[in-house]
Amino acid sequence: MTLHGYFRSTAAWRVRLALELKGLDVTTVPHNLVLGEQKAPDYLTINPQGFVPALILDDGPDGKGQALTQSMAICEYLDEVHPEPSLLPGDAVMRARIRACAMVVACDTHPVQNLTVLKRLRGLGLEEPLVQQWGRDTIESGLDTLDQLLAGFDGPYACGPEPTLADICLVPQLANARRFGLEVRWPRLLAIEALCQAHPAFITAAPDMQPQ
Repeated sequence: MTLHGYFRSTAAWRVRLALELKGLDVTTVPHNLVLGEQKAPDYLTINPQGFVPALILDDGPDGKGQALTQSMAICEYLDEVHPEPSLLPGDAVMRARIRACAMVVACDTHPVQNLTVLKRLRGLGLEEPLVQQWGRDTIESGLDTLDQLLAGFDGPYACGPEPTLADICLVPQLANARRFGLEVRWPRLLAIEALCQAHPAFITAAPDMQPQ
């Protein structure tokens, strides 16, 4: 498999974590988002959205690898094809609760403070301090919600005894929070992060371990 990403992209980071937790090998192709390399014509043939990540599967019978996009879809694909260790353990109710925690970050927080949205705010004339405040407020609201949802789970990880899709979304978002200068003031989230940061998969998938 080939993973198109960017070392600091939280969405690409999620997929790296899923791959590492599953013990899967992947070739990484970096695209510098700050320089707009994800909008290059060659990459747009892989992902017309011009976003990372994109995961190219092994060549099929026609010699062309299938491209998967959207980090959550990729993570769930990996979990279906390589079910152990499970990113969505438990019964249907538990899996829905884990997905809900993950989606607070992946659907309702990160997309509202990503580069595309911030660029549009600047284009509308919002001054940079207000753009940065937008990012901080968005992240703080999302982490407040996630902290409350995780109070309903036993630890030590976000949703139980092992990392799940919720941890995969939480750790990159906490790094994003710090990039925006937000005080990470949630003891439970910090404890989960510290545990994850000692896990081999999280160590290997960290941004400073990636090609830039």
